[in-house]
Amino acid sequence: MSYFANKTAVVTGAASGIGKELSRALLKRGTRVVLTDIDRDTLDSTEKELSQLGETEAHLLDVTDADAVDSVVGEVAQRHGRLDFMFNNAGIAIFGNAKDMTREDWQRLVDINIRGVIHGVSAAYPIMIEQGSGHILNTASAAGLAPTPGGTGYSMTKHAVVGLSTSLRAEANLYGVRVSAICPGFIDTPIVQNAKMINIDRDQAMREFKLKFHSPVALAERVMAGAERNQPIIVFTTFARVGWLLYRMMPFAANRLLPSTLRDNPLFPQR
Repeated sequence: MSYFANKTAVVTGAASGIGKELSRALLKRGTRVVLTDIDRDTLDSTEKELSQLGETEAHLLDVTDADAVDSVVGEVAQRHGRLDFMFNNAGIAIFGNAKDMTREDWQRLVDINIRGVIHGVSAAYPIMIEQGSGHILNTASAAGLAPTPGGTGYSMTKHAVVGLSTSLRAEANLYGVRVSAICPGFIDTPIVQNAKMINIDRDQAMREFKLKFHSPVALAERVMAGAERNQPIIVFTTFARVGWLLYRMMPFAANRLLPSTLRDNPLFPQR
């Protein structure tokens, strides 16, 4: 509890899903939480709910707007005297065959999933260097640790977030700053319901999807434990961890399995 108590955190994409549960877990541990999101109505509702657990404030924020991210993060650090945690969590997903993606699809993924994280890092990192402490946690995905056909664009952005996090971690260690990548497997959050499906029947895909979606509450608890232990890559679920280890240890074997798995993947249209 002492790692989180009486500290200040900024969480992007905090209105729902993983961001909401990360915020809840932080508040339960005594952290002051600044919730940010682009969805005003959901953000206000979440802030009202979570304020019962501890000290919160809410800011409407588009993470693709670098100046806006700088402004919110800088204001929080100035008002509270420090910034202890920066959770760069906001993200989107697009599923389908890569050959059917438009340039606008690719650009939107890059703008939110990569540039959004970069903006959060570039806003928080100098503050943490100056104070000599802090922890940046970037939400990537298990799709950032292994190939993800049917979600190639999404996987590309999450590999970028993992690479950013692990490389920055080595530099940040020189200044007393921690950096971790959060890599969830299949989590039951609105990102799947809100994802763009290219030539995919969403309802049919969800009915035919064979893997279990896990609770974001369980993920948040895993992240808190991993953050306290200063883990470089925080992986959840067991399936995600096994897939990651298989790909690391036997990449050729894993790649040979992918064509057969595509035939049963409802998120990869066959045509």
